[in-house]
Amino acid sequence: MEWRKDDYLVTDDTSKVQFDVVHRLLAATYWGDRRPRETVERMVAGSICFSLYDGPTQIGFGRAVTDSATFTWVADIVVGPEYRGTGLGQWIMECLVTHPAVKGTQMVLQTRDAQGLYEKFGFSGNSALMSTKVTDS
Repeated sequence: MEWRKDDYLVTDDTSKVQFDVVHRLLAATYWGDRRPRETVERMVAGSICFSLYDGPTQIGFGRAVTDSATFTWVADIVVGPEYRGTGLGQWIMECLVTHPAVKGTQMVLQTRDAQGLYEKFGFSGNSALMSTKVTDS
């Protein structure tokens, strides 16, 4: 699927993902700064990805891991620093939550600093969320 807004494009076509750009964007975050490029390639292969472009240049990314029936994990919503504060991260989320493979599922995510963004899409805090620690092995 593709979504257009002004000169911007969001697509779920994983063949268009610019892996070096996504790796660089994630390396600048607190949650993705230790992911090798090879890990980025594997996570894209196992996710529905939402790549944001300004013309031919990828400037943002997000992804959903889902069973397309009951559950979706939202992850890695990121926009390049020069584009932040323009609503493009919110637009990625709008595209994600309306995607046919995700719409109607219970969505979960983790964030330390973007609660306001996700609350706009119906997310709320839950003290019951548990997770394992990622290991290097």
